[in-house]
Amino acid sequence: MLRIALFIGTNIAIIALISAVFRLLGLEGLLQDNGVDLDFGALLVYSAIIGFAGSLISLFLSKTIAKKSMRVRIIDKPGNGVEQWLVHSVQDLSHRAGIRTPGVGVFDSASPNAFATGWNKNAALIAVSTGLLKQMDRGAIEAVLAHEVSHAANGDMVTLSLIQGVVNTFVIFLSRIVGHAVDRLVFRVESGHGPAFWIVSMVSELIFGILAMTIVMWFSRWREYRADAGGAALAGRQNMINALRTLQASSDSKPLPDEVRSMAINAGRVQAFFASHPPLADRIAALERG
Repeated sequence: MLRIALFIGTNIAIIALISAVFRLLGLEGLLQDNGVDLDFGALLVYSAIIGFAGSLISLFLSKTIAKKSMRVRIIDKPGNGVEQWLVHSVQDLSHRAGIRTPGVGVFDSASPNAFATGWNKNAALIAVSTGLLKQMDRGAIEAVLAHEVSHAANGDMVTLSLIQGVVNTFVIFLSRIVGHAVDRLVFRVESGHGPAFWIVSMVSELIFGILAMTIVMWFSRWREYRADAGGAALAGRQNMINALRTLQASSDSKPLPDEVRSMAINAGRVQAFFASHPPLADRIAALERG
């Protein structure tokens, strides 16, 4: 869930920046009509450039941004027995998963948490919180590590980037079409684009973006079940269940901190559509069903 928040936040910022640069350079002239009609081919190319640029740049910067924003301390040389065990466990799990050993790090947070990020499965980073190390036994911690190794082995960040790129493309494409239609049909602008085009396009982009986010979050929730299954296969089903139960107990005992609130463990029906993770009770039940 940390990687999701960081990825999406970076993605939005990059799209906004690229859009502003295109506008300043006059490249949005691609959207100008040839007398009456919008050039849909040019619009689609423009939308794809912005949509995929934001997503792919976010992917390639994901590890750097995660390390900086979460203040991850990379374990280059284990300084104690716990760190040595962490590195050895990740080495063993990644070997069994068939990927190159990810970097291993620790970040300060009282909340039990962990994340994996990186632009491909053989250049990943796995980081755990100090709270997780304090609140879980080694069997549960190994299961969490196995869950994150599974994310890396499944190439989830790459797949998420491609989905986000497609979603971004259509959000930009459709919002410009709506803006163009309002400009022509309501305000009767016959050539070029008036202020209504830009205002309606921005509002439409926001609305379509919110709706499109449900698609991205659906994929995120689906991949959590898959990573849970992968973690259970690598570290044992009961260890994976115990780890999730520890997270569940922690979330029930106190409010979630900002960095994990997007898990929406106790989310309502509407919020559940925008949750990056399924409820922990559902994930536990899925593992217990086998």
